[in-house]
Amino acid sequence: MGEETIANDENVAKTKPSPKLTLLPLVFLIFYEVSGGPFGVEDSVKSGGGPLLALLGFLIFPLIWSIPEALITAELATSFPENGGYVVWISSAFGPFWGFQEGFWKWFSGVMDNALYPVLFLDYLKHSFPVLNHVAARVPALLVITFSLTYLNYRGLHIVGFSAVLLAVFSLCPFVVMALLAVPRIKPQRWLFVDFKKVNWRGYFNTMFWNLNYWDKASTLAGEVENPGETFPKALFGAVLLVMGSYLIPLMAGTGALRESSSDEWSDGYFAEVGMLIGGVWLKGWIQAAAAMSNLGLFEAEMSSDAFQLLGMSEIGMLPAFFGQRSKYGTPTISILCSATGVIFLSWLSFQEIIEFLNFLYALGMLLEFAAFVKLRIKKPDLNRPYRVPLNTFGTLLLCIPPSMLVILVMVLAAPKTFLISGVIIVIGFCLYPFLELVKEKRWVRFIPEEPRRQVFGVPTESQLDEEHGHESSASLLS
Repeated sequence: MGEETIANDENVAKTKPSPKLTLLPLVFLIFYEVSGGPFGVEDSVKSGGGPLLALLGFLIFPLIWSIPEALITAELATSFPENGGYVVWISSAFGPFWGFQEGFWKWFSGVMDNALYPVLFLDYLKHSFPVLNHVAARVPALLVITFSLTYLNYRGLHIVGFSAVLLAVFSLCPFVVMALLAVPRIKPQRWLFVDFKKVNWRGYFNTMFWNLNYWDKASTLAGEVENPGETFPKALFGAVLLVMGSYLIPLMAGTGALRESSSDEWSDGYFAEVGMLIGGVWLKGWIQAAAAMSNLGLFEAEMSSDAFQLLGMSEIGMLPAFFGQRSKYGTPTISILCSATGVIFLSWLSFQEIIEFLNFLYALGMLLEFAAFVKLRIKKPDLNRPYRVPLNTFGTLLLCIPPSMLVILVMVLAAPKTFLISGVIIVIGFCLYPFLELVKEKRWVRFIPEEPRRQVFGVPTESQLDEEHGHESSASLLS
């Protein structure tokens, strides 16, 4: 064992020190974790029966969902500034069993989400290259895109961060132009139109939730952020403003400039048509190109978080040591390949199926995070919190109630198929944890040894968590 540790230290020494993420790249990485621009919000107009509910949704939902989630993420990510993010929070609050479940649900949800983006990228390109409608061309193109973007992740997180900045600027610029061109044509009364007979509440809430979630994803990169105690809260605040603006400004411009009856036409990709109606063919082409590039940014951000989450789980002994192996660029090679493989295998699912499945698993994980946030305030009042939500314990409980109700609503509205498949995934997670514990006990695969350094961040080792929680992990979740 000593020789293995020495060999591992030598490998670490050979690894190039990876540059830390600074404020601006982190803002745009969070932006791409959550949004990536207004692509995909068009359905909110159609499912909401007109512009009114769509605009109200993107004004109100951030208040009851995005801001509370961002505040909770800011406190917990700065309290536990290491890779693994929410896995570490849940483990500290409820023990390693539930920490592992959180990690499994969130990783699976993230990989499913990431499977959307190469497909959507090709969907935008096929308008200019019809050959991509054929399977013989589409499958190789899908693989080339996935492997190319995976390689970019392999080259370093700082490259991904600055790529996100450039992609976001390119993707948002056409909407700024569209909004300016739309100003003379806007009639504010059009924003008030709603036909309740056409409202599809299930589609409406799923669209809202999908477009405003994943604020906690960047926490899995906390160990790669420069001065996380100051950087994270600022980055989250900046990202909240950027996301809200990127949704509301294009929606107000498009729905205010076009006639009310066009609300039936609002579906995925419709902003390109809005651009043509407002600015002409050149603006439509620009928006299509921006949409395609935005999907690349979304893929990069999601892939980074998923991979570093696996690395973080490996560092705390939940996954075998090979998940924690870093390349010479400081990136988790095996974890990146594992996430990329999941993306390829899940890309055959339909758009709506993926959204429902990932929303359900993500919602389940968020309930655990809200519970952990409150419990850690009670259980560890003296925990070092570089950023602290300015509320007492009762206030934190009240903060978590509205988003928890929204999460439960999204889960209740899920289709029976979603309940079934999500149930299977949950059962797999319940079985996988004891299996990995057996593998660790028998030493069939090497796990990273527990390290005293984790006490610096107030995170007990896994064995200490087991002793603390004993066999009461399940019961503590309900208390």
